[in-house]
Amino acid sequence: MRTNIVIDDKLLEQAMHVSGLTTKKDVVNKALSEFVQRHTRKDLRELQGKIQFTDDYDYKIMRKRC
Repeated sequence: MRTNIVIDDKLLEQAMHVSGLTTKKDVVNKALSEFVQRHTRKDLRELQGKIQFTDDYDYKIMRKRC
């Protein structure tokens, strides 16, 4: 979708520098993608008390497998 918007030039320049991306389009697409990911990610605090682990669950053993 083609859209015309006014973007702060200094902010866009900083985003291009920090991200290493070379086009305005790539920077805007990356920013939108990260925004959507961040805001759709489940808040871990909402899961508190809702996850049941088996009695023999040992996270230390699970970490050693990786």
